[in-house]
This record gives sequence, structure tokens and C-alpha cells, in this order.
Amino acid sequence: MKKLVSWIEIPAEDMERAVRFYNSVLNLELKIDDYGVEKMACFDTGEGAISQAAGFKPSSDGVLVSFNVSDDLESTIDRIIESGGSLVIPKTKIEAEGRGYFAVFIDSEGNKVGLYGEK
Repeated sequence: MKKLVSWIEIPAEDMERAVRFYNSVLNLELKIDDYGVEKMACFDTGEGAISQAAGFKPSSDGVLVSFNVSDDLESTIDRIIESGGSLVIPKTKIEAEGRGYFAVFIDSEGNKVGLYGEK
């Protein structure tokens, strides 16, 4: 079966700030590519990017993207707060048996983003 999500773009008003935030929170090494009318910092998994372009506006009311942080949910939440994000929904047990935990936060750009972890 093909993966259900093909591509995710997280809007940014300040690319440097957004890349710093996600590099810190997810332990990544995103690099900004400048294409003139658009800037992108692509995830190395090929699943998406942080993007700055006309018509891309950060929002806490848009689509909810959730990142899988395996069993590192607590320390990821700590890095979110340390990096200037805020927690909207704290670490919460998913009611379905064996489904792990989730949390929701606001990133440095004002986007609402989810986290999923097994522990």
C-alpha cells in the first residue's frame, strides 16, 4: 500500500526562524533552498517541507499535521517550549488500545502541529 500522505508543506513567514525551530524540536538539519519566488527546507524523508511563498500563510486553524517522534514525546515537548513554541494539548493517551500518545503545539510561525509517540 502507498503511504497515505504524499507531501506536507508547513507555511512560514520567517524561514530562518521556522527552520531553527524544527531543527531544534525534531533534531533535524534542514537547509533552506531559495528558488526566487519560493523558499523551501525539505524534510530528508521526502514527505514535505517548510515553505515560504505567496499565498502560504501560517495558521492555527488549518490542516493538522502530526509528526511521529517514536518514544521521545516528553523530550520533544520540552524542546518545543525551549524553542519558543507553545503546547495546546499536552501529552494525552489515545483511547484505542496500543495506539500510544499524542500532543498538539503551536510552532514558531503560528501553525498548529501534532505529535505522535508510542510512550
